[in-house]
Amino acid sequence: MTRLSRAQTQERNRAKVLAAARAEFAERGFRDAKIDSIAERAGFTRGAVYSNFPGKRALYFAVLADLAENAPAPRHAEPGRTAREALGALARAWVARLPLADIGERDGSARLGMDLMPEIATEVRTRLPFAQLMRLNAILLGLALERMEPPGTPDGRMVRVAEATLTTLHGASQMAAAAPGFVEPFNVVKACERLAELDLGDRWPTPPIIPQARRVDEPWSPPVATDALRGEPARLAGDGAVAVLGLHRLSAAEEAVRAARPGDTITVVVVTGDPAELTPLARLTLADFWHCLRQAFPHSAWPGLHVVFDSAGSLAAAAGVPAVSDGTEVAVRIDNGRIVARAEGYGACHAATSVEHQPSRSTGSS
Repeated sequence: MTRLSRAQTQERNRAKVLAAARAEFAERGFRDAKIDSIAERAGFTRGAVYSNFPGKRALYFAVLADLAENAPAPRHAEPGRTAREALGALARAWVARLPLADIGERDGSARLGMDLMPEIATEVRTRLPFAQLMRLNAILLGLALERMEPPGTPDGRMVRVAEATLTTLHGASQMAAAAPGFVEPFNVVKACERLAELDLGDRWPTPPIIPQARRVDEPWSPPVATDALRGEPARLAGDGAVAVLGLHRLSAAEEAVRAARPGDTITVVVVTGDPAELTPLARLTLADFWHCLRQAFPHSAWPGLHVVFDSAGSLAAAAGVPAVSDGTEVAVRIDNGRIVARAEGYGACHAATSVEHQPSRSTGSS
């Protein structure tokens, strides 16, 4: 028998803990679940569980994140052909997962997510990142809607419609949990379809604070990374911008998108000062939403934004950001395989992305 490496053993043990935790949370719910019981189910000690996860909430977020990322796509999903149809399809995908029956009839899988929103609301340290994750989801949905039906003005956008849609859908989720039987799925779908027709006066203003981007000439050798939205290798070699954003600054991603040149690749590198707990929350929030979006919108309408979770900070370091926090906002411009500009602080995404291209000078003699 081939002996497992240390990394393989750690991965196997982590998987055992996650499987045991999933069973425990499904059976007892988050509130009544016990770390000792999870350890016993996994065949480990309590200390072994804590060596993989810092606490019960981090473990809970990780269980839900894994489920969301590995959820199978429906076989017969029909993407919409217009913005209205796409919002209706998004709503149908969303409400199909809701526990609409009485709580006594819910199975273990439905119970798993019952405590998520109350747990997020417990502390500012989870509420603030979740608010920014919701803004990022609204940006992704707004960009998809704009690809379906481009706004009538150059600075027009559909992010406010996306925000109203997510408010409606999350409201339906909360009502389904608090008042079983109250939510009528058909009405939720029709309401979301009508949102596509609203004119909310949505315009994209130039950011009020734009720092001066510094011209640099540095090598760009990013590590291999995965695009969290598409589950495929991130395209980091092309021209464009890489924005290293902490969980309190994710809404700044739109600045890079709006300032981009045609053909630019825009990648958001998500970092945090608490990767053990907050990265799983981020993975969960984006995967849960993206699972519905990719059912509702044709591939041609998927937003061009790419998202990478950088728990180890290796991609941030490659971009010249050795230390990260939830407030990090640094962006670099990539041209011809090199970092040509860098900006930091509020407005950094706009500043670095909008730097004018300067063709490399020929070194040959005339």
